[in-house]
Amino acid sequence: MNISIKHRITVSFTFYVLMSSFNTVAQDKPSTPLDDYIVQGMQRTKAQGLAIAIIDNGKVTRISTWGQRNAQGDPLTADTVMYGASLTKAVFAYTVMQLVDEGKIDLDTSIANYLPKALPEYFDEAKKYAAWQHLAGDERWRTITPRILLTHSAGFANFGFLEPDGKLRMHFAPGTRYAYSGDGMILLQFVIERGLGLDLGKEMQSRVFSRFDMKTTSMTWRPDFATNLADGWKIDGKSEPHDQRSKTRAAGSMDTTITDFANFAAAYVRGDGITPHSRHELSRPQLTIDTATQFPSLQAQAIPAKRHPALAAGLGVISFNGPQGAGFQKGGHNDSTGNTWVCLEQRKRCVVILSNDVRAEPLFPEIVRLVLGETGMAWSWEYGAHDWAKP
Repeated sequence: MNISIKHRITVSFTFYVLMSSFNTVAQDKPSTPLDDYIVQGMQRTKAQGLAIAIIDNGKVTRISTWGQRNAQGDPLTADTVMYGASLTKAVFAYTVMQLVDEGKIDLDTSIANYLPKALPEYFDEAKKYAAWQHLAGDERWRTITPRILLTHSAGFANFGFLEPDGKLRMHFAPGTRYAYSGDGMILLQFVIERGLGLDLGKEMQSRVFSRFDMKTTSMTWRPDFATNLADGWKIDGKSEPHDQRSKTRAAGSMDTTITDFANFAAAYVRGDGITPHSRHELSRPQLTIDTATQFPSLQAQAIPAKRHPALAAGLGVISFNGPQGAGFQKGGHNDSTGNTWVCLEQRKRCVVILSNDVRAEPLFPEIVRLVLGETGMAWSWEYGAHDWAKP
């Protein structure tokens, strides 16, 4: 064997042993191209922590972690609490579909039917939701339905406070276009809590987290999370403490672990806890997406050549179609978090990637390809005009 090749293999194996940990479904397996790519990719990008889960035929077949959970060098493990970010939206949509199955809410009924008062009459003194009073004088809010909110087509910016004047408004007729909006999800949370009288955090706990054995997942901070908690790293390499979120936010307050979210992902593709019709509704193409990228959320429609064929909004997820048929995806991101979850409907196959370092995101497309093969997911739409994201 060539000495330099032998040396590289030895170094790679040593680094792999130091950085990788596995649960029982992945023990005693030799290094694979996936492992090698992750180890080398983390070295290249300087990403500090990464976890993956693989689901095949609706069953979790592998959970693996690499790297560290904090600047002190404590290892990232399968039970480390990580920020779920916008993966929360997919779990929220799953919860909503249970309410739909029970007849508590209808996807195509105006939200006005569920609220005791007109939406703009509510003033959010606790700042738990959004400034609905800014919609006064625009009666189009009455045409908004739960389906419109779950497909990001209410016409809102991502958040109203991001508007130049800080005021929430509708930029187009609800239901006509896709424009990513956290405030849209929070509006549906408001309808569920104020209109139906339900506590969303408790509903998600009983309907999803407890049901699917997600023991270390919550919509708000729990003190027991502190014993095995992931801090984050930003693009400049600076570490950032984990945020202790005190309010349930349908747009993204969930903390979870790779083990817990793997359980949810497997239950999701199997359709546990919801009717077959509701499972189909979640990930089927609901609304065509006609923008070149996902962000900024309010952007002009792209010319046909710049659009992504077969890319559409599902309910809380993105639907796509590729060489292996139908699939769906949901990402989660903030300054120090990068997550993605990609599934193929055929054989109920998924890969979940959680990272406490935003610098890991350039590795995601290839990790998904190594696990699932070519999927047809439009990475350049998800992550913008980066060379590494081009399909």
